[in-house]
Amino acid sequence: MLNQVVVVGRLVRDPEVEKTESGKDRTFITVAVPRAYKNENGEYDTDFVDCVLWNSIATNTTEYCHKGDIIGVKGKIETNTYETEDGEKKKSTQIVAEKVTFLSSKAPEKSDDDLDM
Repeated sequence: MLNQVVVVGRLVRDPEVEKTESGKDRTFITVAVPRAYKNENGEYDTDFVDCVLWNSIATNTTEYCHKGDIIGVKGKIETNTYETEDGEKKKSTQIVAEKVTFLSSKAPEKSDDDLDM
C-alpha cells in the first residue's frame, strides 16, 4: 500500500513556527492549489490543502517562504478524528510534509516610484 501525495500551489499566509511541549518545531500551512479544469460557470476552482511541517522543514519554510510564494509539498495524507466541546465528532485531513520545495517567490508589488513614465 502507498500513501504519498504531491501538491504544488501558493501559500495562503506567512508560515509561523511554534514549539511543541516536547520541544519540536512545528508549522501549519495551507496551500492553494487551482484545479486543472473549469467548473460549470467557466471558472477554475481552488482547493485549500492543509499541511503540517516538522523540525527543520518547519523552520526553513518559515524562514524562506511567505504568503503568495509557490511551493511544492511532498508527504503523506493523515486523517484525525476529534470531538468538539459540543460532543460532535469531526474529522480532519492534512498532509504531513516529508519535503518542501521552494519554487518561486511572489513578485514584489511595484510602487508608483517604480513605474516608467
